[in-house]
Amino acid sequence: MAKKQKKPMNEMSFMDHLEELRWVLVRSTIATLIAAVGIFFFSDFIFDQVIFAPTQPDFWTYRFFCDLAQQLGVSDICVTEMDFVIQNTDMEGQVTMLIWTCVAGGFIAAFPYILWELWKFISPALYEKERKGAKVFISVSSLLFFMGVLFGYFMIVPMSVNFFATFKVSELVKNEFNIDSYMSMVKTSVIACGLFFELPIIIFFLARLGLVTAELLRKYRKYAIVGVLIVAAVVTPPDVVSQIIVSIPMLIIYEASIFIAAAVVKKKKIAEQNEKLNG
Repeated sequence: MAKKQKKPMNEMSFMDHLEELRWVLVRSTIATLIAAVGIFFFSDFIFDQVIFAPTQPDFWTYRFFCDLAQQLGVSDICVTEMDFVIQNTDMEGQVTMLIWTCVAGGFIAAFPYILWELWKFISPALYEKERKGAKVFISVSSLLFFMGVLFGYFMIVPMSVNFFATFKVSELVKNEFNIDSYMSMVKTSVIACGLFFELPIIIFFLARLGLVTAELLRKYRKYAIVGVLIVAAVVTPPDVVSQIIVSIPMLIIYEASIFIAAAVVKKKKIAEQNEKLNG
């Protein structure tokens, strides 16, 4: 049986585009589930040595801030104990947690492939020169995502755990966190940071479509700075050094997005001027 040929972009109807998007989602979901099955076989290591590692006082981040504070001569912020317990209160709680943790891990592991599927979907709308940048797009986007995941895991998660573990409205109240709450915080922090680090890529395409400009991003820069500082103040110990370390990468990402939006708009204007001169 002859293989069905894919229609050219300009000949595809709205329903054809929806069908293409549906298959992108189907293939991405399958890739995520395959990766989730692979992660299942390493679940003991992932839970004990990765997910619950930030609950230990000797976690890398706590030791880093402790050494840094001692070198700078600021107030002692060393973590010596974690005065809380993580408990499960639902009959099927641990089974459900295992399944969704594997799925979340599968999404992270399969992210480069998901990017490749998205690239194949949007590439017909790009110029020929831009289509040749597939490897660059996949590499840079994957790198930014994994950098965000690591930032979330080594900075946001342990700082959040330390904050909520030490925060008490009264000494009479003991912290006993539900495992669902802990896992939700870990997954949200890690994946959200990974996606936030994709901001320059998202801005690139939005700027290409004329939906975002550098002027607009500069206009809302002060609100972005306030938002980043609030997040940093919430998840870090009450010292300026920790807040700055957490804030700087996020602010750099935002400033890089402004630079990218400006470059895209400038390139579009030059292309339009060349078309007028040649036309």
